[in-house]
Amino acid sequence: MADSAATEQKPFLEKVVEDSPLHDINEAQVATKVVFRLLRDLMPTDEIKQLEEEFEGQESGAETSLAELWDDPNVMVAFFSRISPLRQLSINAGTFFLRLQQEGALPKDVDPKAVTKAIFSATQDELPQSRIDEIAQFLPDEIRQLWEQQ
Repeated sequence: MADSAATEQKPFLEKVVEDSPLHDINEAQVATKVVFRLLRDLMPTDEIKQLEEEFEGQESGAETSLAELWDDPNVMVAFFSRISPLRQLSINAGTFFLRLQQEGALPKDVDPKAVTKAIFSATQDELPQSRIDEIAQFLPDEIRQLWEQQ
């Protein structure tokens, strides 16, 4: 099943690999899931649900699996994040990049900022400008700057 999911996600993940120092699709998939988890940690629940619905509504070939990347693969984390009254966490850029480095198991030679920028770029290719602008308002300064560089 993981192989078919990786195949379906290939165009999105290929963009991430091409625009980042990541070495392969598997690294891109893991890093994307972590960046998406961090974005969910920064956004209010209603925005998360709207974005999830938007990703699920995309039926253009491989992009249907963008929703799979958005969903947290850790069932417990997903459950507790949905029931938690505190939705938006205070995450600064240092914490964001450290979590990506550690949770994403990035190779030591890979810059988490470059990976984040590539994931943001590939994500924005799938979103209307209005949604891109909405997401930006929830991001801390340095992360917002990367988001807006696209």
